Amino acid sequence: MTSDHTITTERLHLTPFAPGHTDALFAMNSNPDVMRYLGDPQTRDETAAGIVRVQARWETFGYAWWTIFLKDTDTIIGAACLQNLAHKENAPLEIGWRLMPANHGKGYATEAGQAAMDFGFERIGVDYLCAVTDPENIASQKVMQRLGMSYVGIQTHYDVPCVYYEKTK
Repeated sequence: MTSDHTITTERLHLTPFAPGHTDALFAMNSNPDVMRYLGDPQTRDETAAGIVRVQARWETFGYAWWTIFLKDTDTIIGAACLQNLAHKENAPLEIGWRLMPANHGKGYATEAGQAAMDFGFERIGVDYLCAVTDPENIASQKVMQRLGMSYVGIQTHYDVPCVYYEKTK
């Protein structure tokens, strides 16, 4: 990955998924609290395979998932993405995030979401982004609102009903 895929914000450093992130991403992706709205907790092998898939997406598309570090540390606190909605190539780009529970409520999701949004609008050059979540995931909906996204309605993505938010550049 080239350094133009990394993002540094006031408190965070986002860098594309790499094999060296496997242990921390597995700790997050195997946590039932983190995965409550995202599907089944992952095995270490599933997390490692996901990193390989994400690296291929970076090479193919120039966007995918970042590992979120606290700035100027080696502490991994979560992940954020810019990806095609539901992994469908012609779908709009969506932003997303997940954090370890110890890092909830500190504004990190909003900061990472804004970084992913800026990357989509400014570096990729799209004019439209969306975000989806489980209708019961009020915390993520509040992040979407803080990012200036507008509620559209309930739509089916990833084979489940999701609230759908959007923002135009």
